[in-house]
Amino acid sequence: MAVVLLLAGCSLPTDPPVDAASSSPGPAAPAGSAAVPVVSADDALALLATVPVKGRAPRTGYERETVFGPAWADVDGNGCDTRNDVLARDLTQVVLDDDGCTVLTGRLADPYTGAEIAFSRGVSTSSQVQVDHVVPLSDAWQKGAQQLSQAEREALANDPLNLMAVDGRTNESKGDGDAATWLPPRRAGWCTYVTRQVQVKAGYRLWTTAAEHDRIAAVLTDCAGAPPATPTPPAGTPEPPTDGTVYPDCAAARAAGAAPLRAGQPGYDPGMDGDGDGVACE
Repeated sequence: MAVVLLLAGCSLPTDPPVDAASSSPGPAAPAGSAAVPVVSADDALALLATVPVKGRAPRTGYERETVFGPAWADVDGNGCDTRNDVLARDLTQVVLDDDGCTVLTGRLADPYTGAEIAFSRGVSTSSQVQVDHVVPLSDAWQKGAQQLSQAEREALANDPLNLMAVDGRTNESKGDGDAATWLPPRRAGWCTYVTRQVQVKAGYRLWTTAAEHDRIAAVLTDCAGAPPATPTPPAGTPEPPTDGTVYPDCAAARAAGAAPLRAGQPGYDPGMDGDGDGVACE
C-alpha cells in the first residue's frame, strides 16, 4: 500500500514500474526533507569574496562512486536515501511507497524552466525529474575537492544545499558546466542558483575560475543592487506616471517614453514582465 504526502516525491531512472498508489493518509515527510537555508544575494556577494579564484585542476582520478561515494547514500541516518529526501522536499502532492521513503508520484514546479512536471516512478518516466548537483561533482573535483577527505566529499555529494529536483532534460544539458558556461533557462531562478553555488563552494573550501567568479558576481550584483537607471527618453515625450498608474500595455509604456519599466518604478506591472526578471517592456 502506498501513502500520500502533501510535500514531494520522485525516483531514479532505473527504478522498476510500480502499481498505482492509493490515497490513504501517510506519515510525515522524511527527516531529511527540511528546507535548506539560502542566504541573501548581498550575503552571497560578501561570501563570494572569500572564495579563492584559481585555474582548474586536472580531472585525473575522477570517478563518481570512488571519490564521492555511492550515489544517494543515507548520510543523515533517517532511513531514506538522499535522492528521496530531496524529492520529498522539492515536489508537492507526493505519494510514498509503504516504506515511508520511496516517492512514487508527485508534482514539480521546475526551478530551471518554470514548467510544471508530473512525476511518476517507472523505468521510462523517472528520468523526467532528476536531482541535480548545483555544483557538479566533476567541477568540484577540479576546484578543490581533491584536497578534501573522503568523508567531506561524500557529505558534499549528499548535501541538501547542493541538491535540487529539476527537469531531467535541462539537467542533462547542463552537464558539469559551471556558472561561466551554464545558467538555468529561467532567468528568475539565477539568483538562488548562483547563491547556492557560492554557499557550497565556500562551505567546502572550493574555488572558482576567474570567468566563473565574474559571472556569479554579475548575477548577484544584479540581484542585490538597485535597478539600473531608466534611459532618458527623447525630448518631448510624456513623463511616466508618478502616482502608481499602470500602463495598459507595453505599447502605451513605450509611447510614453517610460519603457523599460523596472519593478518598484511607477507604471511597472508584473503582467507585462514576460520573463519574470523584474524588467517589463524590454
